[in-house]
Amino acid sequence: MNTITRLLAIACLALSFAACKKEEAPKAEVAAPLSAPTTDDVTAWRAYVNDVATRNMDGVTNSPFVYFLPGEKSEGFGGLYERLLEKLEQDLGRGILEGNMLVFASPAQDKTTEMVETAFKAVPPGSMKGVKVVFVGSPILGERVRTAVEPAGVKYIFVEAK
Repeated sequence: MNTITRLLAIACLALSFAACKKEEAPKAEVAAPLSAPTTDDVTAWRAYVNDVATRNMDGVTNSPFVYFLPGEKSEGFGGLYERLLEKLEQDLGRGILEGNMLVFASPAQDKTTEMVETAFKAVPPGSMKGVKVVFVGSPILGERVRTAVEPAGVKYIFVEAK
C-alpha cells in the first residue's frame, strides 16, 4: 500500500513539473492601423477600408456591407455613383438586421456623404438598432453622416481619414 501511495505522489509531482515546462504560445501582435491613402489608388484604398472594417468587427456577426466609391476623376464615376446609391437604397429598403455593419469610404468623400444622406432619408427612425455604420472621412463630413444615420438607431463610428 505504501508503494502505491509513493508512486501516486511521484506521478503527481512529475505531472506538475511537466506542466510548468510547457512553452507559452506566442502572443499575436496587433499590426498598426494603416494610414488613409493620399491618392485615388483603388488598391490602396481597398486595403485601407479592409483594415478599418476588420478593426471595427466587434459584435458584428456577418460580413460587412462595404460601399466604396473610387475617386471622382475615375472613368465613369457618375454611373458608378448612381449604381452604388441605387444598391444602398435597395439594401436599406430590404432592411439591415442587427449584427451587421455598413462601411462607407472613398477618396470622393463629399459624394459618399451625399450618397449616405440621400439613402438614409427613407429609413424609418429606430429601424436599424444593433447595426454599425462606419464612415471614413473628414470630421466635418463625419458630422453630416452622423446627423443622417443616427435617427435610424445605428451605432455610428467615425474614422478620420488621416
